[in-house]
Amino acid sequence: MNKDHPIIVKRDCAAALVPSGEKFTLPAGSTVWLTQSLGGSYTVMTDRGHMAHIDGDESDALGMAPPSAAKAEEPAGNESIEAVEKRVWSQLKSCFDPEIPVNVVDLGLIYHCGLTRLARGGYRSEVRFTLTAQGCGMGQFLKEDIRNKLLAVPGIREADVDLIWEPPWNQSMISEAAKLQLGIE
Repeated sequence: MNKDHPIIVKRDCAAALVPSGEKFTLPAGSTVWLTQSLGGSYTVMTDRGHMAHIDGDESDALGMAPPSAAKAEEPAGNESIEAVEKRVWSQLKSCFDPEIPVNVVDLGLIYHCGLTRLARGGYRSEVRFTLTAQGCGMGQFLKEDIRNKLLAVPGIREADVDLIWEPPWNQSMISEAAKLQLGIE
């Protein structure tokens, strides 16, 4: 979809103001402009100049196809923890800050990612992440997005996701590739 053309919202849809995280309903007939469509969710600019985050399950309100939620087949019970960990990191790269078109891994927001084998089979994934600014209200939305995406990874049966503030995030934590993408030297 072209970001230069307005979108008329087809039905009332749930949204959250960025960066406050305040929930509101975007009414049918509203005009918005798509600013970001990454990781299965959308960031739009409203006709009143507000930025809003819209989850992928509301995609039809924007006239978009719903993101695919198909979970791949469960891995064989003898699959290595390294193979599952590789899929977890790949899935984390599908999570995006609503304001920045870079995934949370390359932004340096993931402070810890670990797996524990469960007695009943499968794994528990533990992720500790931060935000680029403590005042950002999008933390709970990002936390839920990370959790849901982890649970979509074959072999992950539990996901423990916590937002932490230590150490404070800074731009030196951004990957070199992301710095190039963002024009940061």
